[in-house]
Amino acid sequence: MPDSPVQLPRTPDLGGHLERIVPTLAEPLSAMQQQQLLNYARLLREWNEKLNLTAILDDEGIAVRHFQDSLTLVPAIRAYQQSHPGLLHLADVGTGAGFPGLVLKIACPEVEVVLIDALNKRLKFLDAVIAELGLTGIHTVHARAEDAGRMKNLREQFDLVVARAVAALPVLAEYCLPLVRKNGQFIAMKAQAEDEIASAQKALATLGGAKPRVQTFLLPGTDMQRTLIAVDKVRPTPPAYPRKAGKVEQNPLQ
Repeated sequence: MPDSPVQLPRTPDLGGHLERIVPTLAEPLSAMQQQQLLNYARLLREWNEKLNLTAILDDEGIAVRHFQDSLTLVPAIRAYQQSHPGLLHLADVGTGAGFPGLVLKIACPEVEVVLIDALNKRLKFLDAVIAELGLTGIHTVHARAEDAGRMKNLREQFDLVVARAVAALPVLAEYCLPLVRKNGQFIAMKAQAEDEIASAQKALATLGGAKPRVQTFLLPGTDMQRTLIAVDKVRPTPPAYPRKAGKVEQNPLQ
């Protein structure tokens, strides 16, 4: 009998959800960028079987809650580029499975991106995605956020530092603001965050941040509230911060 044909992995089409969200985005995605996202989705599902990267694996969830949600940061990137010409360096703290940092790299290929995470197994997945998609100007760093903020090659080296639902805002600020260069910006992605914003004012000021600018909206096509909290870095972060691992969460700045 002839050999059976080899069954190649099928790239998911995400049930058409990716095509439906594209018109709601701040700027269009090229056919190549859309294909990169589809390949990313395929790899996410394949690797999730052994690494448990995310609980959201249905077509709509990947397209909307992972990809579209991450892409809501594109207008902030474009606004920063307009006021600060030149090569933009972005760090994603606690990147996990690459949201939002890897998605933003696909959408804004000219931006230099660093993906920071404490779990090496996640970074191996991200390195595999980066290689398969043929992305350049992006790399991973294996480090706790508290340690990353003290590394000379990372501290105050980034124009934009982003984080998606990693921790409460006072804690997240201490993770992220030490990485932001003066005149750069820290952006936290949250759902509802009114109480966190109120409790973070002193922490933001202590760490060199200005008063936060808050944008609240519904994720297009859904009833899910989203909040972007943008903090300009107006002063260098004092050398005492970030504090050592464990102290940031146990005793948040108040």
